[in-house]
Amino acid sequence: MAYRSLSIFLLLAILLTPLGLTARSFAYQDEAAPAAGEAPAAGEAPAAAGEAPAAGGGEAPAGGGAEPAAPAGNGAAPAAASESFLSWMIRASGFFGFILLLLSFLMVALIMANVLSIRRDNLMPPDLIGAFEEKLNNKDYQGAFELAKSDDSFVARVLAAGLSKLNQGYSEAIEGMQEVGEDENMAMEHKLSYLALIGAIAPMIGLMGTVYGMILSFQTIASSATSPKPSELADGISTALFTTLEGLTVAIPAMIFYSLLRNRVARFSLEVGMISESLMNRFSSSSK
Repeated sequence: MAYRSLSIFLLLAILLTPLGLTARSFAYQDEAAPAAGEAPAAGEAPAAAGEAPAAGGGEAPAGGGAEPAAPAGNGAAPAAASESFLSWMIRASGFFGFILLLLSFLMVALIMANVLSIRRDNLMPPDLIGAFEEKLNNKDYQGAFELAKSDDSFVARVLAAGLSKLNQGYSEAIEGMQEVGEDENMAMEHKLSYLALIGAIAPMIGLMGTVYGMILSFQTIASSATSPKPSELADGISTALFTTLEGLTVAIPAMIFYSLLRNRVARFSLEVGMISESLMNRFSSSSK
């Protein structure tokens, strides 16, 4: 239970960390806004023109000239478009982000499937072991064989393989149990290998997105007659950084859970071998 809770906590902590940044928003200042801010300079012209009637003693035109300056001041307000962090990340990631998103869903499904299947109760049911040992104590060997044959757990298949070859000798029965144990161990590790594959290719996809983003930025520099503005290079750089971040976000939990589950498979395989051999030891004396 503690292992399962730790696994779920680590998975949620790593996957939900980028989502916690969605509250942040980044304002992109329109490049044309400073030009609009220069409108008050144009507003001074009516004031200057208004000085001619001022000689006639009318200061009202000067006051009237001040009124058009107010809209010019309002026009100087920056036209900023706000974009959330999440939408910026999705837009910048593009196709590479979509591929990494699919890999993240597959990774979560594989982790949950392996965590639920690689459990002691599934591989070594205590009820089955107790019933099998009771039949051996009662010398009901055929019943023990039928009991092991009808169950689909790891230890049951190992015991059934040993009992099926017991008529050939105890050494052959142990060898048959070891073969089945190795086959079951390989099958479980084969399911875990997909996690290792995701952990290996996710950073490579992120690196591909990094290279693609840098190519976009350098293309902007090469095609610009003058020095490009930082906002023109931001799209390529954001693609490079976001794809790297997303690739590592997928790869790190995949590698962590692959190592943890692989160690768990090795430990349970050893326990199954020890339990099955201890149950079959009573036939060693009769075979001599």
